[in-house]
Amino acid sequence: MLTGSAAGAAVAVLPAEPASARPERTAPAVPGYRAAYHFTVPDGWKNDPQRPVWIDGEYHYYYLYNADYLTGAVGTAWRLATSADLVSFTDRGVAVPKDTTPNGDVWSGCAVVDTDGTAGFGAGAVVVLATMAPGDGPTSQAQYLYYSTDGGRTFRNHGTDPVLPNPGVRDFRDPKVIRDEEHDRWVMALAEGTKVGFYHSADLRAWTYAGGFFKEGIGTLECPDLFRITATDGTATWVLGVSANGKGVGLPNTYAYWTGSFDGTAFTADTAEPQWLDHGFDWYGAVTFDKHRADGSVDPGVRYAIGWLNNWDYAHFAPTIDSDGFNGTDSVVREIVLKRAASGTLYLASQPVTALDDHVTRTVSLGDLEVDGTRVLDYTGTAYELTCEITWDQLTGAGVQLRRSPEGNRHIDAGVYRDYAFLNRRGAAGPDSSGRWQESHSPFDPAARKVRLRILVDRTSVEMFVDDGRYTHSTAAFPYLLDTGLALFTIDGRAVFGDVVIREFG
Repeated sequence: MLTGSAAGAAVAVLPAEPASARPERTAPAVPGYRAAYHFTVPDGWKNDPQRPVWIDGEYHYYYLYNADYLTGAVGTAWRLATSADLVSFTDRGVAVPKDTTPNGDVWSGCAVVDTDGTAGFGAGAVVVLATMAPGDGPTSQAQYLYYSTDGGRTFRNHGTDPVLPNPGVRDFRDPKVIRDEEHDRWVMALAEGTKVGFYHSADLRAWTYAGGFFKEGIGTLECPDLFRITATDGTATWVLGVSANGKGVGLPNTYAYWTGSFDGTAFTADTAEPQWLDHGFDWYGAVTFDKHRADGSVDPGVRYAIGWLNNWDYAHFAPTIDSDGFNGTDSVVREIVLKRAASGTLYLASQPVTALDDHVTRTVSLGDLEVDGTRVLDYTGTAYELTCEITWDQLTGAGVQLRRSPEGNRHIDAGVYRDYAFLNRRGAAGPDSSGRWQESHSPFDPAARKVRLRILVDRTSVEMFVDDGRYTHSTAAFPYLLDTGLALFTIDGRAVFGDVVIREFG
């Protein structure tokens, strides 16, 4: 993944408040844009999440971090936060520093726990494989090794030479390593333009090319992901994922994935075209990782996932820079399961991590509400979760107006319309100055005449989960802080919004 620079920091914009709501003052115009319950970088810049690893009873979450963002200096380190429940995180500072070797800053990669000490740093050492690009030339990207003997808190470089040199190609980055117990070796998936390359190693220090998976038409493949998961029907299946930009052909710019088989060397997809784990505009550089039970064992039927709530098209346009001194917010952690549709297709379904339930500070239960047109609710807030099931006999569309202005002329809309589900941020200040990326779509069957929505709203984002979570939408948006209203709506018909519940989190 290309690293975040400070090139756009000077042009990060704040949404101007409407004149009617702008009193005379000398204080900052828009304080308090930091998310209430999503992970945010403490200061400076963050972009790609790195796959969290389980160490000593908690998750170690590394991410790309630039402390020098506001000064104009470029380049990322790996910063660490730890969490027992993937909702509440404790900052642990920089773990893999930048600019301490001639190779410069540290890009995306992955950490693994070397349980058996295969790399020679001792049993249980934490090993990071990450891309670095000394000189940032056209073929300079290569893979380097760092290791930790203090439980993943601090790392030192294993020399200054790459463990996997560049063979002379432009895109050669984002290593993702898994353990292949069947063949007693490590396997690396690597982003190489329109190919995911596969490599083998016995010791994490010497790598041999084994093969590749090719996909054209969805841009440069980045941040590959490879894992095995057991479906709800008991079928064990491999999944290959990548971050990709399908906007040019009407597809998302998020996480594409294929189900299929993997023999340790080659991945064979069930279908040529990918499915997408998110249909919004802002769920990029996402990673999935093991779900550990309380005893430390891995649940084979569930994975977690986290994504960067941003997009390289407008990565530096965030009001959080001016209001709170940072630019970098993640999605909530999601629980991912593999299901089989009636057609036989296997697909990944997502829901927010269940530990969110333990952080509820307030619940507002509104029951069943009948709506014909627009119904404004007696609730205000900037950070909450809304759930409901909408049922109808005949209508064109239905949904919710989020972060609604007092006059009702500004809001973010989420719901269904004819044969698609949608999330529309056009009615709020947002990062996309082109005006092109305002409403995201995913398939919806209107013959069902019902839909269940679960929507997470925070100060700079909305995440929508449709029905069982096969289709999700994530988008960054920057509503005015005075826009706190909430309304339900229908188009061309009447509907019942059943069991409307609003929850707030601490």
